[in-house]
Parts: sequence; structure tokens; C-alpha cells
Amino acid sequence: MQTKPTSQRELQEPSLYTIKAVFILDNDGHRLLAKYYDDTFPSMKEQMAFEKNVFNKTSRTDSEIAFLGGMTIVYKSSIDLFLYVVGSSSENELMLMSVLTCLFESLNHVLRKNVEKRWLLENMDGAFLVLDEIVDGGVILESDPQQVIQKVNFRRETNTSPSSLVESTDWGNKSVLRDTRQMTAA
Repeated sequence: MQTKPTSQRELQEPSLYTIKAVFILDNDGHRLLAKYYDDTFPSMKEQMAFEKNVFNKTSRTDSEIAFLGGMTIVYKSSIDLFLYVVGSSSENELMLMSVLTCLFESLNHVLRKNVEKRWLLENMDGAFLVLDEIVDGGVILESDPQQVIQKVNFRRETNTSPSSLVESTDWGNKSVLRDTRQMTAA
């Protein structure tokens, strides 16, 4: 039997680990939020250099996709933020874009339609919860923003310990925690 030569793309095993990184930069290219899911950029210095390179290539263009250093990068800008999702060069751009869209729409809901630096910094815990519901260890868990919001709300409700009382008026305000022991001591 004769074997046909195969290309490198055909030899790749399918993998659930599709996301290499997700990061959000401000309009000056400074990191606000970042999660790396593999060891492509093992040190903080390498990550920051990569982010700077990506920002320099994408900040002045109107496109939504870039190819850089053997990686596929989809991105979106909003007021004074740039949101990025990074995958391998062989990754499906539509999958990466669905993660980016889910991230943006979920943050849009969490930040009460103010996806901008100030609101993101004030609600960083919510932003990390959103990201953790969308991607875990490089695996896409969810791409529906409504499901993400529902799961994040559930996690916030169940993460309260019996010794704490949580008062939360809405997503736009930070939760106020009070120790019930202090309340009963008064």
C-alpha cells in the first residue's frame, strides 16, 4: 500500500485548547486585564512585549483580525479599550470571534453599557468572572452572553460565606461585605 504525503495541517490532532490568550489594553497599549493559557509567552516580559507588538499593529486599523508571529488575533475596540483574543495560526477565526463577541457583550451588560477603562477598572472582579465563564485553561466553555451573565450572577450569589452578608444593588456598583459577627456584636 502506498501512503500519500500529508501536510502538517492534516497531522494536527483536534484540540479543545483553542485560546492562547485573552487580554484588554487601554488606548495607550497598557495592560488592564490579561490571561494566558499556554506557555507560548512564559514570562511577564515576553507577554508585555507581545501585547505591545499586537497593539502597535492593530491600534490604527479598522479590521478585526490580524496574523502575527504564527498566531491569529481577533480584536475589537470600544471607546478607550482594545479587547483581544489570541489563537494559533490554524485556529478558526469564527470561533475566536465568537469568544470576542461574547466577552464584549457580557462586559457590556456587566458594565451597564459602559465598556470603557474607568468602568472596567472599577469592576475588575466582574470582568474576571466573565472571562472565567467564557474560557477555562484555553478551552471555550461558553459563547452565549446571556448564559455567561446568568452563570456569573449565580457564582456571585453562591460565593458568599455564611459569616458574610452581601448587599448588592446592581452590577454597576461594587458589593458591600459586612461580617455578621460585627453586626451582632453591636
